[in-house]
Amino acid sequence: MTDIRRTVLWVVFTMSLFLLWDSWQRFNGHPSMFAPGQHPAAAVAAAAGSAPAPAASAAAAIAVAQAASDAAPAIPRQSIHVKTDVLDVTLDSQGGTVTRVALPKYEAKPEQGLFEPLLEKIGLKKAPEGPQEPVLLMDPQRGYVAQSGLIDARGVPAVVPMNVEPGERTLKDGSDEVVVKFESAPVNGVKLVKTYTFKRGDYLVGVRHEVVNAGTAAVTPQLYLQLTRDGSVESSHSAIGPRPFVGPAAYTEKSGFNTFKFDDIAKGKAEIEKTGGDGWVAMIQHFFASAWLPDSTAQRAFYVDSQPDGASAQYRVGMTFTLPSLAPGASEAQDDRLFVGPQEESKLAVLAPGLQLVKDYGRFKMISQPLFWLLDHLHRLIGNWGWSIISLVLLLKAAFFWLNASAYRSMAKMKAIAPRIQALNERYKDKPQEKQQEMMRIYKEEKVNPLGSCLPILVQMPFFMGLYWVLLSSVELRDAPWIGWIHDLSAHDPYFILPIIMLATQLFQTWLNPTPPDPVQAKMMWIMPLMFSVMFFVFPAGLVLYWLTNNVLSIAQQWFINKKLGVLKS
Repeated sequence: MTDIRRTVLWVVFTMSLFLLWDSWQRFNGHPSMFAPGQHPAAAVAAAAGSAPAPAASAAAAIAVAQAASDAAPAIPRQSIHVKTDVLDVTLDSQGGTVTRVALPKYEAKPEQGLFEPLLEKIGLKKAPEGPQEPVLLMDPQRGYVAQSGLIDARGVPAVVPMNVEPGERTLKDGSDEVVVKFESAPVNGVKLVKTYTFKRGDYLVGVRHEVVNAGTAAVTPQLYLQLTRDGSVESSHSAIGPRPFVGPAAYTEKSGFNTFKFDDIAKGKAEIEKTGGDGWVAMIQHFFASAWLPDSTAQRAFYVDSQPDGASAQYRVGMTFTLPSLAPGASEAQDDRLFVGPQEESKLAVLAPGLQLVKDYGRFKMISQPLFWLLDHLHRLIGNWGWSIISLVLLLKAAFFWLNASAYRSMAKMKAIAPRIQALNERYKDKPQEKQQEMMRIYKEEKVNPLGSCLPILVQMPFFMGLYWVLLSSVELRDAPWIGWIHDLSAHDPYFILPIIMLATQLFQTWLNPTPPDPVQAKMMWIMPLMFSVMFFVFPAGLVLYWLTNNVLSIAQQWFINKKLGVLKS
């Protein structure tokens, strides 16, 4: 039975490492080892006959639209810079397109190697000088833009030249909003008026589309909302650390939330609910997202596709709306919202149904969501994410106190009878069946369950994995300090102090456990924590803090039980 217990422990640790590695691979954009040829979520494709015909690329869309609007008088192209307390936005008068969005509240993280912070600290590498640049969410260099407007007679999204009304572009003290209004000249008798409303402290931008029939015949206009970008994948905090899912997403009440890999889109493997009376589309990256959130309950068609752009490709996700027929002189308005900001779970949930799902928890969503909820409420009380993590461990240890105590008593008893088991190995060296019978007799006499010590590991591992995803995905912990040298709990410890202490606790805990009678198993007992601890050198500091606190409390509980039963090593 000792062999069985050791085997179970080995399997648990091996499977844990395997699952962590698989999660790491998928987070870096590689296929899962469980389903290498499949997308992890339901894929989405353009609705047949409902998606607007793609322009050559996001950049070329302007040129295509210009050709569609030759009848319009020449309008000088302008770049409008809008700045609020949380958004730094550039608008292009060519279509009233959002071409650039920076987030002043969040500093960009330059890609660093695992040892770069340490090398900078000891002076072997020069640290970057000057202020950090803000996170650049939308960027015309990547073709990452938010477009909206009318679909022309050829079925192409029109990006027509527009006039911009004069007005304030920077949010002043005492003011709560900035309004920017664009107006196109009539094209084929139809005019578009687009109004952006930026509000203080808000990542949600109001976008009002008003279509005016300036012609002499009735028209039935079509409106589109879309996000486009290239297929590059931004890095995480570190070149070695895991990387997030990057790509389009869509949500409808009927089909739920779906994400799409760039490769799947390019191969035409994606499918979506073709039409619906609700839903939204988004572009997701690590910690941040953009999304078109229509206020309208009108029927819409969804599409996701790609189009060549030189050596690379541009990807787009969007929706089209068919507006009511407009008589000459009539107009129709539709209010939409554009979200461009951080994935703050509690705030996203109130903006639109399912929007909080852009925050990726991987396969452990059912555990990660309540863990984050509890962690968030602890933070509201304590005010520091590091101490909140420690408090979370205390609560979990309290919840599983008696379960752990039972397991540690079982381990202590195993340690107490270890000399008798060793003697059996010597006596019945060539009689394995008799040895097993004698071992079972001893276990029964001493009321020992050799598998009892496995239960705490099995119980704790899902919580460990759940918190792993919480710390990887939560922008709330980005740049969140704890104490001293830990300035960002979502990044690895720059000086590896926590992982080294963590390794020491793992080895000490191994010393407290009963030594297997088999010399090979005894060696493996020391190798396993070494292998397991190596991964903590690249894990987020918050995760190492969680496991380190758990280890210290477990050691204290195990030490007390061993001392009470008189099985401490001298």
